[in-house]
Amino acid sequence: MPFHAQGLTAKPSGKVNPHLGALAHGGGPVLTRRIPSWPYADPKGRHVVTLDEYLKTGGYEGLKKALAMKPADLVDEVKKSQLRGRGGAGFPTGLKWTFLPKVEEGKDAGPRYLAVNADESEPGTFKDRLLMDYDPHLVLEGIAITCYACRLNVAYIFIRGEYHHEAEVLERALKEAYAAGVFGNGGRDSRHPQLALFDAGRDVVGAARDSNPSGQRFHVECYVHRGAGAYICGEETALLEALEGKRGWPRIKPPFPAVKGLFGRPTIINNVETLAHVPSIVEHGSEWFGKQGVASTVGGPPSFGTKLMGVSGHVHRPGCFELELGVPLRVIVEELCGGMRGGKKFKAAIVGGVSTGVVGPDQFDAEMDFDVGRKHNVLGLGTACPTVFDEDTDMVGVARNIARFFKHESCGQCTPCREGSGWLYQLMSRVEEGNGRTKDLDLALEIATGMGAMPGTTICGLADGNNWAIRTIMNKFWHEFERRVRPTAVPVKMTIGAAARV
Repeated sequence: MPFHAQGLTAKPSGKVNPHLGALAHGGGPVLTRRIPSWPYADPKGRHVVTLDEYLKTGGYEGLKKALAMKPADLVDEVKKSQLRGRGGAGFPTGLKWTFLPKVEEGKDAGPRYLAVNADESEPGTFKDRLLMDYDPHLVLEGIAITCYACRLNVAYIFIRGEYHHEAEVLERALKEAYAAGVFGNGGRDSRHPQLALFDAGRDVVGAARDSNPSGQRFHVECYVHRGAGAYICGEETALLEALEGKRGWPRIKPPFPAVKGLFGRPTIINNVETLAHVPSIVEHGSEWFGKQGVASTVGGPPSFGTKLMGVSGHVHRPGCFELELGVPLRVIVEELCGGMRGGKKFKAAIVGGVSTGVVGPDQFDAEMDFDVGRKHNVLGLGTACPTVFDEDTDMVGVARNIARFFKHESCGQCTPCREGSGWLYQLMSRVEEGNGRTKDLDLALEIATGMGAMPGTTICGLADGNNWAIRTIMNKFWHEFERRVRPTAVPVKMTIGAAARV
């Protein structure tokens, strides 16, 4: 379906989404084709897309095609697309799906689950919210296809506790999807008149699997589960604990969720935006998906496809934009956000959620792809939602505020994270108040370097997000910290002659 450009203020330059216009889907955005967004359309036209509108604009075409394929072929297609997870880590989605135990033909595999990570708690991140706010059926279609491909019986959408409106939107969309037969038993009497997804007795969500000789109906149940507002539940195993009604504490791995996850059963955990990409990949093919984005320049997996990037901070026009991976940060700020607010200079930006760390003033042209971490000494692309700072920003205050957040959100299970996050906050507060000494800066870097899953001292990566944020800010803006502390005097005593000891 071609995009509609009502309210279009300016055409994007050749540096903004250079490949989308020539693609087979009609050009324009992919995830936001029904959500008016800059630079294609005026966001004032946004509204919740109902099932009727979703169907009229090509919705559930991916599911139709999926049901004509074998589940294993669907997994291979997503694997070939090299779709990488949009939740922060960037792990290849299709490869993750292959970690599930194989299901023998003619045998009941037992309960298998999909946990949808909608716990968008990372400060500065608001991309998944856009999809849940306005186009919930795109997410639901991705859920249905994933469950069919991986032979999963139940899907739980674990949504952030503060997302009250988004949870209500999803609940209404789920009712429409159940009435249409997308979820549940999907009987003919409840089928939506436009949702003609029956083929040789097959119901909407694969009522008869090609690989199931018994002909038993395959159906999926889907539920919205509201979190209680804990940041740590965005970590996949803590999310599973919360779904089971327990305290949100990350689990030790292995075993991994694909083998022993929710209620001890095989489980796949995918992010909202990741699942929203699945319908278009199935509909148009993996080769089509690979024409968007950029290849890796450092020998890693490619950064194919588009990415929702929510920009906030000191820019003239903040917002959420759908962009091909690889777009320079300068292009996002200057062309899409109207430049820096008040005409001030760019100083720094948090790449994608506070846990990723910052790029400095000499890294304004950093390419927003999954290689940004290795290129510019940050933790990674994360959620690709940059927070931009102007020349007047106090980076010491930024570091102190980030340390305060992680101290508050640490679950306390691991001693290095529990104690280290508290120490970092105390040290950053002391430096900001002007009561610190140079040895406090050395101590802060020493503490940060020793805490996290990558040093091997904690179960999950919360401590890594804490230490990378503090370390990158301190290393790239050392002069600001140095100006705020008093020099530490270390007395040196020397003895000579008969009093000297050998």
